[in-house]
Amino acid sequence: MAKSITEVLGIKYPIIQGAMAWISDAKLVAAVSNAGGAGVIATGGRSTEWTAAEIGKARELTDKPFGVNVMLMAPNKDEIVDVICREKPAFVTLGAGNPVPFFEKFKNAGVKVVPVVPNVKLAKRVEAAGADAAVVEGMEAGGHIGVLTTMALMTEVIPEVELPLIMAGGFADGRGLAAALLMGASGVQMGTRFLVAEECSVHPNMKQKLIEAVDTDTIVTGLSIGGAVRGLKNKFSQDFVALEFSGKATKEELIKRATGTNKLAAVDGDVENGMMQAGQSLLPLRKIEPVRDIVESIVKEARETLEKAASIKL
Repeated sequence: MAKSITEVLGIKYPIIQGAMAWISDAKLVAAVSNAGGAGVIATGGRSTEWTAAEIGKARELTDKPFGVNVMLMAPNKDEIVDVICREKPAFVTLGAGNPVPFFEKFKNAGVKVVPVVPNVKLAKRVEAAGADAAVVEGMEAGGHIGVLTTMALMTEVIPEVELPLIMAGGFADGRGLAAALLMGASGVQMGTRFLVAEECSVHPNMKQKLIEAVDTDTIVTGLSIGGAVRGLKNKFSQDFVALEFSGKATKEELIKRATGTNKLAAVDGDVENGMMQAGQSLLPLRKIEPVRDIVESIVKEARETLEKAASIKL
């Protein structure tokens, strides 16, 4: 029987805040950790100086465990890894690449290792390599995605490994958390749900678009070039997909067109020409509210759902 993720990470609730590039900073991370979950600083696109400073800021804002994410496609990933090993947050999450070569360095520094995996094969591999837990992410998630849904991954990965598994992709309320726990997961990771938190630094224009969005308002770009990214439908994403499947643009041209568009939306607030990365579970995002209220409402609903489940007769 795998340990619970609350035990592994030393947190109150089995809720991890997904690392979102240009968004997940010390303020949001500390708010999630103070509310009983585990916040995660996103380093994608950031410098080593920013990363070290943000870890320091988070420590000033919370005495609870928090993590740092490493995007393994980043050109400065090795330098970011060195900063994390020096600063020693409670844990690190690693995605968008092969995490195994970095395990020993983190372990030697006393940093718990939580890789993000998209399938059974990689889940088994990171378990054999000594991961402390793993995030298993379905294609319902926002940002870079794989090809399997969260339900398929829960069905297939959970029985195959003994690691504590944190499910991700499409989780936004307590019912989802309860479902994951009943399936045998140790917890869930939520990113999109925290985009409308008061403590989230994402541009107000993007927050408003998220609040206004309906259930069918996401789209996947880059599917044909091996770099699928989910976000909200807007001029950029719909024009990109039309060009992508027209056969009139090369892979290099498409990559160039997409570069910088995440920051354009999240930081600059250009919600027409930027890529508003977000997952499919949009309807729970109805208002801007404090992180603590979000976490407590999720936990309350999860407890109620689990109580109802206990009375179901089959």
